[in-house]
Amino acid sequence: MGWRRWFQKDVLPFTAMVTVECTNVGLNVLFKAATLKGLSYYVFIVYSNLVATLVLLPLLFLFPNPRTGLPSFNLSLLLKVFLLGLIGFLADLCGYIGINYSSPTLDSAMSNLTPAFTFILAVFFRMESLALRSYSTQAKIMGTLVSISGALVVVLYKGPTILSTPSDPNPSPMLGTPPTNWVIGGLLCALQFLLNSIWYILQTHVMKAYPAEIVLVFLYNLCGTIISAPVCFIAETNLSAWRLRPDIALVAIIYSGCLGSSFGSLVHTWALHLKGPVYISIFKPLSIAIAAALSVIFLGDALSLGSVVGAIILSVGFYAVIWGKSKEEQMKPLPIGMGKAPLLESYKVENM
Repeated sequence: MGWRRWFQKDVLPFTAMVTVECTNVGLNVLFKAATLKGLSYYVFIVYSNLVATLVLLPLLFLFPNPRTGLPSFNLSLLLKVFLLGLIGFLADLCGYIGINYSSPTLDSAMSNLTPAFTFILAVFFRMESLALRSYSTQAKIMGTLVSISGALVVVLYKGPTILSTPSDPNPSPMLGTPPTNWVIGGLLCALQFLLNSIWYILQTHVMKAYPAEIVLVFLYNLCGTIISAPVCFIAETNLSAWRLRPDIALVAIIYSGCLGSSFGSLVHTWALHLKGPVYISIFKPLSIAIAAALSVIFLGDALSLGSVVGAIILSVGFYAVIWGKSKEEQMKPLPIGMGKAPLLESYKVENM
């Protein structure tokens, strides 16, 4: 009985999160390759949300929610889910445009800003207490500043190339990314993860009111489809761009809808409920190495010194914030029968 509980509480979440990070990086690399072949990111976002909605729809009937006594949907809850869809759409838009301007490696490096952004938002909304004489608080503050410094290094300093694929008679456009595009891409990726931090806060609040993961993720993707369709149709006026052909663009859309928007969102929602946001954040640095390797191999992307140095600084800041939070968690007594996910007071969730 003990090993089964250990498997469900530790092994399964760990395996699921590593899988999600690998699939997310693979998605970013696949998306970049598809855009180099002419795929519009507006088309990609709409079709990805639509595929995810269609994939999740039968799951509502195949895996009915086992809990009883769920509250009924009301206007307030529906508006919050709609807001989740809006924030998710804006985050996806910023992220995919940012990757289009820069690279999947930069996007993965910037993902380490998530704990820093979350901490700043928590302080701003008075959800996080500051004890300036405490080592844990000092670690969180210094980690946040270091993370932001690392992000600035990644964005503003590209540096010499330290790793690239052998010379190719038809080199990838990534090898000649203009510095201005690199900065724009980095800023958009940073904005993406700021929106993701806001999304996690609101998502946890909604889950506390309606703890049914599959239903919420389905409604989130449905709202994302409803929001993105008219906006992207207006933004992408080339009708031929909306015709899908059996090429890498179609593969990227199906991959995103099945493994990104649906599977990834489900795992994140489930892990957030089970372990809390700190646990999810721990796996972010893993994506940097995966993205760098895949980008060099499949995109011909050159790995620059600035990306490596900035990623290292970001990771140091990231783990400083995580260390500070873990120390706070050890110092706070847990209520009987309850577990805490202590990145935000609003992030308190019950262990399943």
